[in-house]
Amino acid sequence: MVKIFGMRLFHEDLWELLFKFTLDALVLFVLIRLIYYPIHRKKENLFTYFVFNVLIFFLCILMNNVKLSMGFGFGLFAVFSIMRYRTEQLSVKDMTYLFAVITLAVINALVSKKVSLAELVFTNGMILALVYVLEHVWLTRHEAMRQLIYERIELIKPENRALLFEDLKQRLGIKVSRVEIGRIDLLRDTAQLRVFYFEDEQAHTTFVELPPDDNDD
Repeated sequence: MVKIFGMRLFHEDLWELLFKFTLDALVLFVLIRLIYYPIHRKKENLFTYFVFNVLIFFLCILMNNVKLSMGFGFGLFAVFSIMRYRTEQLSVKDMTYLFAVITLAVINALVSKKVSLAELVFTNGMILALVYVLEHVWLTRHEAMRQLIYERIELIKPENRALLFEDLKQRLGIKVSRVEIGRIDLLRDTAQLRVFYFEDEQAHTTFVELPPDDNDD
C-alpha cells in the first residue's frame, strides 16, 4: 500500500465521506437557499451558513477519524451555536438557522455505521420538513426589521408613541407594527431604533441596508 509521510494515499472510507458530504450539501442547499433565503433575503448570511456547515462537517469527520468521542462534536456544536459577531448581532431566527446548519453538519459527519441509511435520510428530511412547515404554513406572517438613527427623540416618549409611528410611516413608507428603542445619544439628540413591520401589509418597497458606522462603538 502506497504511503506518503506515513499516510495512506487512499482509504476505502473516502466513498463514505463523499456520500455523507453530498447528503449534507444537498440538505443544506434546500434549507438555506430554498427555504431561508426566499423569505428573509439576507445574502450576507448565506456565506456564513454554508461555510459554517462545511467547516464543521470536515472538522468532525477528521476528528472522528482519530477516535475522538461524539461529545467532542457536540462540544463544537455548543460553542459555535452561541457565537455572536461584534459588528452585527444575529436575530433569534437567524441564530436558529445557524444552530440548524451546525446540527446537520454534526449529524451527517459523525453518524456511525450502526445507524441505517433510512434513519439518516429520515432525520435530515424531518429537519427540512419542520422548518418548511413552520415558515410556510404555521408562521405565515413574517415580521421584518430595520435599524435606523432617529433624531426626533422627543417622540420616543411613551406618551408620543402614536406620533412616532405616524412619523416613521411618513418617512419610511411602511406601516410599523412595533418599535424597540436602543441607545440614546443626548449629545447628538439621536436614538437608535429597531423598526418592525409585517411585509404582507406593505406596498412594494425596496430597502438598501448600509454598512454599520465604524465610529459607532
